Amino acid sequence: MTPRSENLRSIYAMLIAVAAFSLMDTAMKFLSAHYPAMQVTAMRALSSLPLVCTYLAWRGAFRHVLKVRWSLHILRGVLGVVMLTSFAFGLRLLSLAEAYSIFFIAPTLITALSVFILKEKVDAARWCAIAVGLGGVLVVLRPNSDDFFSIGGLAVLAAAACYAASAIAGRVLSRTDASESIVFWLMVMMALGGVALSAHQWVAIRAEDWWMLAGLAVSGFIGQLAMTEAFRMGKASSVAPFEYSALAWGMGLDWLLWRTLPDEYTLLGAAIIIASGVYLVRREAVHVESEHP
Repeated sequence: MTPRSENLRSIYAMLIAVAAFSLMDTAMKFLSAHYPAMQVTAMRALSSLPLVCTYLAWRGAFRHVLKVRWSLHILRGVLGVVMLTSFAFGLRLLSLAEAYSIFFIAPTLITALSVFILKEKVDAARWCAIAVGLGGVLVVLRPNSDDFFSIGGLAVLAAAACYAASAIAGRVLSRTDASESIVFWLMVMMALGGVALSAHQWVAIRAEDWWMLAGLAVSGFIGQLAMTEAFRMGKASSVAPFEYSALAWGMGLDWLLWRTLPDEYTLLGAAIIIASGVYLVRREAVHVESEHP
């Protein structure tokens, strides 16, 4: 298979992943209207665990799950619980498009955190792109004197920050732990943490929501497999920008299900954040190729 065809296949895989995750987030938004955000986190992890375990058993990968660095796995579990809970809370108050526009800052935050935690070098041009991306977030949040920041927007921003920190911890873990172990223990710890923290306010699951939980599990599982395949086959600089197609899915689902569309400030801020993220991805690719031609 030629590099061009591999890149095309990876782009298709990324588009499938984004579509699947958009459907997963839609299910989370529906569930967050009836259940506490922490319980949504627990249900997301619990519904995914059977599929994750089946997949690991099919690949014969359970032998890897006990060879772990517990401290980092626990840290990622805590970050995962906070991330999903914050995101579910934000989805209750915001449209999908608004939530995605803010969450798009996550890759920029990963670049910034990599300097302080992984000791990676980031040049002045990339620092400027990071600053521009953060400015885009301010445009989406549009602070004012009456309500300085929206609670939903801050919740999604917190989720993006936790996602970035978890990604950095995942990079460190990948040096010693198998990818199957990283995925398995993240789901287990999110399930345990979510159940423990939501047990005191647990709401009985309605009969009509079981199919929503099934859709939540399947879409999340397909999205994770497709995204893994996308980055396995193609260059990150070619694949990663297509993650931003989530905004189109968010706008379409918002209009189809809730008859709402983002305002001009949300679209402007999203455009700024996306431009910053794409520049960072492209700049990183050029930097890597210059060091390792």
